[in-house]
Amino acid sequence: MKLGLIAMSATRAHNKELTELGFSLPGFVDRSRVIASLPSLGLLTLAGMTPAEIDMQYMDVPDLTKVSGLPGEFDVVAISSFTAQMNEAYQLADRYRAVGTTVLLGGLHVTALPDEALQHADAIVIGEGEPAWPALLDDLQQNRLQRIYDSRSRPFNMADSPMPRFDLLNQDHYNRMMVQTSRGCPFSCEFCAASIRLSPLYRVKPVHKVIAEVRRIKELQPKPFIEFADDNTFVNKHHGKELMQALQKEDVKWFTETDVSVAEDEDLLKLMRDAGCVQVLIGFESTTRAGLAGIELKSDWKAKRFDGYMSAVDKIQRHGISVNGCFVLGMDNDGPECFEGVVEFVRDSNLYDVQITLLTAFPGAPLYDRLKSEGRLLDETAWQLCTLFDVNFTPRHMSPQELESKFRWLVERIYNQEFTDERHRKFHERQAALLASRSHKEVYLHEHHHG
Repeated sequence: MKLGLIAMSATRAHNKELTELGFSLPGFVDRSRVIASLPSLGLLTLAGMTPAEIDMQYMDVPDLTKVSGLPGEFDVVAISSFTAQMNEAYQLADRYRAVGTTVLLGGLHVTALPDEALQHADAIVIGEGEPAWPALLDDLQQNRLQRIYDSRSRPFNMADSPMPRFDLLNQDHYNRMMVQTSRGCPFSCEFCAASIRLSPLYRVKPVHKVIAEVRRIKELQPKPFIEFADDNTFVNKHHGKELMQALQKEDVKWFTETDVSVAEDEDLLKLMRDAGCVQVLIGFESTTRAGLAGIELKSDWKAKRFDGYMSAVDKIQRHGISVNGCFVLGMDNDGPECFEGVVEFVRDSNLYDVQITLLTAFPGAPLYDRLKSEGRLLDETAWQLCTLFDVNFTPRHMSPQELESKFRWLVERIYNQEFTDERHRKFHERQAALLASRSHKEVYLHEHHHG
């Protein structure tokens, strides 16, 4: 059996004006390019569970319009994609099925809309892939493939995580590699496109498993840059500290996503710095307490942390860890003034990097269901608009057109070269000053002690 593992995960704005603007402002597309160049850890993980007798090939297909025919010939293909590119994934699936290739589909979008996905696949996986994969492969080899493999009632134990097949990748194509240290998130943000849909149960991977994956990557790339593929790496502070202590010995640089509570733990921040953390992405979402109200469905956790936003950025960046602040524009409790509010917050907080996105209704997320019931979705199946940079709903306090135009204004303001360079310069100047201050203090203490 020849198995093709095909990742279709490029991120690009559907809006042509925004796309053209983005390419003239490097800061806007930096994070999108990083996401587009990340390998599919899900497919590599399933590859790690696949018997050796199955011949496998991994490939990225970022833009189907640039592929004539099929990207490769296989007996079976497993296709992975985001909602925004799902229509292209379906097109490729249909091409493969037309020549007799067995098509497997899974992931967030398939879990949210299994009936839709079944129209383009021979078999689908609903929920996490690992619990279903061994039985699916066995059924394939025994010519008894089922149409649906549903693993939602069997949460995967991260202690059983296989070693992803990083060796299947062309190492020259990836400037960062992915390792997962936890899965899920205990918070329930209404717009969340991940945890609620696929893995609502929060779990951590044993530290020795994480370190083994880091070491495997180092065998393939001597000086790798690692992105931890977590929804929220430091929810479990005890696990996080244990991981940081182990990671200190590995001499790697890394990035991750977490929440603002890391700023409240000085010991954790020191451990993160010493373990090679370069940057954390934190979802601040809004620059007003009113804007945050209600977006976290269980306890309004984010709104309760609002007063500490500014000091949190300062505390984290004082440790030499830059903060990439993420803001969501167009939320129900934010009006047109929120765009200028982001500029002011970024300037006053000295954030090193910024990620701005539009509120997006993803199928399967509570936000999608609410906006659908309110008749506010512009097109209930326009998956190509689920890019985080396109408007797919009617905002409460402005028109879709006003949201689009003000977002373009914010893109120009936030990502222009002068503003970006100023933020980066301030961060590096401050780090140099802090380093000099620490060195001076150490010299003084040494002389005083020996005096």
